[in-house]
Amino acid sequence: MGEQDPSDRLKGDQPKEIKENGTGSFSQFSSSVRAMVRIRQKYQAMKKRRLEISTLSQSIMSPRSTSPKYFTFDNLHETINRKPASPRKRKKKRKVMYPSSSLRAVPTKERSRAKNCLYLLCIIVFLQVYNAIENLDDHVLKYDLDGLEKTLNREVFGQHEVTERLLGHLHEYLSTYVHNKPLVLSLHGPTGVGKSHVGRLLAQHFRSVVGDELVMQYFVLHHCPTEDDIPQCTKSLDSNISEMVNQAEEMEKIPVFIFDEVEHMPRELLDTLRDLIQPQNNNEYLNAIYILISNLGHEDITKFVLHNSSVAVSGRLSLSQELTPLLNSYLQRYHMLFLEAEFLPFMLLEKSHVMDCFIDEMSREGFYPDRSHVERLAEELSYYIVGEREFSHTGCRQVVAKVNLL
Repeated sequence: MGEQDPSDRLKGDQPKEIKENGTGSFSQFSSSVRAMVRIRQKYQAMKKRRLEISTLSQSIMSPRSTSPKYFTFDNLHETINRKPASPRKRKKKRKVMYPSSSLRAVPTKERSRAKNCLYLLCIIVFLQVYNAIENLDDHVLKYDLDGLEKTLNREVFGQHEVTERLLGHLHEYLSTYVHNKPLVLSLHGPTGVGKSHVGRLLAQHFRSVVGDELVMQYFVLHHCPTEDDIPQCTKSLDSNISEMVNQAEEMEKIPVFIFDEVEHMPRELLDTLRDLIQPQNNNEYLNAIYILISNLGHEDITKFVLHNSSVAVSGRLSLSQELTPLLNSYLQRYHMLFLEAEFLPFMLLEKSHVMDCFIDEMSREGFYPDRSHVERLAEELSYYIVGEREFSHTGCRQVVAKVNLL
């Protein structure tokens, strides 16, 4: 019994070995299962974490993106150099209303009401200025200076520059009714050059446009012949001028006072006239025209014309530029009346001008103005001979007397 058969020993040990092998395989299987469960749980946790990350990235970045964004170095340089975009302020757009027609128009901005007031003010100012210009033209037309110009050009010979300046002063002064001083014109020149003739033409013209009551033609030797009459002449002159000025103020017209032979006017009359020309507080005396006619300074005029005959053009010299200052200094010393006067010097007449005077006078008297006959009559007068030019000593003063002898 002590020794067993090897086969029996094998049969007796087999169940014990199987028992041991069954227990080991179960433990290995359970450990494998537990490992698989742990792996699955970890996988599920990682998957859930990935889903959460992808959901968060989609909410931060573009909503249209369905795949997760991964960091790359491709656009890093552009991102660094790119300037941060400044936030733009969105302008509130106005609602555009289009007309019902097919044409679309862009709506204009709302205009300020102040602009309409400004336009209205400009129109009012324009109408006022235009009306003032029209009134000035109407005021000048009342005096018919165009007709006066035609008369002077037709009947005054050799004094074209004087007539132009005379008409210029009258037109400027008569353009308005309100003035700060009266117009004083002083006509000077030698005998027979047309000073008194211009005075008569002016008196005749203004009598026809403003009336006889507003024109005074004063001849000193006729109205105040002797020294005993000076006090009465002074009083009469003062009252007559005052009455005419007041009447002209009511009629809204400008009176004209013409004084001839001023060189014979006594100093008392000159003082009275100066006080009337320069009133203190009487505005109506400022709207008046005073024309002074004399031969004061005729020696200076004669010398000037003879010394400058070589530069004369068509018998006319630049008297206003060179001769006027000489007369101004002389006449202001003569009397203070000439301080505010505008000087119109008459120059010497040439032989051709004297012949024109003969033709005009002969036509008035009914004689046929034969050219040869006129030349013979002109030769009978005396002249200043300067080179090829001849200036008459007495102008046209003797023309009427010689025509009356025909």
